[in-house]
Amino acid sequence: MDEPSQAEQGKLSPKQLQERLRQEHERARREIRELEMLIRQSTAEVERLSQHNAQMTNRVRQMEATLDTLPREHIRETYTQALEAQLRFLMMRSQLEQLQAKHQILERYVEILQLVQEAFVPTTSEPHAGVTTPTENTPGSSLIRVINAQEAERLLLARRMHDGPAQALTNLILQAEICERLFDQDPVHARAELSNLKESVQQTFEKVRSFIFDLRPMMLDDLGLNPTIKRYIQDFEAKSGITCNLRLMGKEQRLPVHIEVTVFRALQALLSNVQRHAHAARVDVALNLDAQGLTVTVEDDGVGFNMDEVMSAARQRKTLGISTVIEQVELLGGEITFDSAPGRGTHVRFRLPV
Repeated sequence: MDEPSQAEQGKLSPKQLQERLRQEHERARREIRELEMLIRQSTAEVERLSQHNAQMTNRVRQMEATLDTLPREHIRETYTQALEAQLRFLMMRSQLEQLQAKHQILERYVEILQLVQEAFVPTTSEPHAGVTTPTENTPGSSLIRVINAQEAERLLLARRMHDGPAQALTNLILQAEICERLFDQDPVHARAELSNLKESVQQTFEKVRSFIFDLRPMMLDDLGLNPTIKRYIQDFEAKSGITCNLRLMGKEQRLPVHIEVTVFRALQALLSNVQRHAHAARVDVALNLDAQGLTVTVEDDGVGFNMDEVMSAARQRKTLGISTVIEQVELLGGEITFDSAPGRGTHVRFRLPV
């Protein structure tokens, strides 16, 4: 009976793995070019919708100044058009920011693929070289970890989109339909519902802004890491009720994009864990940039945890959080340490070369 082939065994030779990496690199580059075209088109559309939304807002303000003298049909039509203009603008801006975030992720992905290709050394020339399998220290393993982390983040994003903005926009549509039915039957009630609708739109807008900021804050690209973290810490303190002290030390300067993104995502994950699990009253965050690299510490006064148990549970559930932070830091050549025990809080320190 013939021996099963490598393809049948589900294994790849070093040469085949190199070819797969090359193909994936080309595919990602094509997707980046397509995204750049979509971003240009979406940017132009956002600018157009922004102007239209501003015009409709002015129309509503002018109408509200003379509300008692206008026909109900005119009032209903103006409010409906203003609501539609605002929703189209918000949705298109959200789409643009998602495209920009995906573009940034793909660019980093292409960089990692390039590094893996350059670091991968075929072993077929060795006398008895067999088929290589990904281990903890091989480039193939790093690539698999990156892909798994990206897919996990996309799953989390899909769930948050469904439970947050998508549900809120559905409720707005229902409220608008209620207002439309009430205009001819009960104008006083309709006006009260319109007021509720405006409040709901404002609340939804704030939720969408917060969601977009968590997803990919635009100011990270525009202003850099320190201003973005200041804003995020302020929002975290306001939403969580946890006192948060931030210290920024060393020279303030722009860092490579992948470093800034990694630090921001790591802080997001660590502070999220503090809010959900630590039961802390205070958390201290410090960033120190020196000639050797960037050091970040996060320390809380919460209940603490057993590191081995938490890591084992995270691997079993395949969730984001601590394990993802560790992988991201180590993939960039950094170091991360955790000091925690039940009843005495948690101290996290990681350092990235810049």
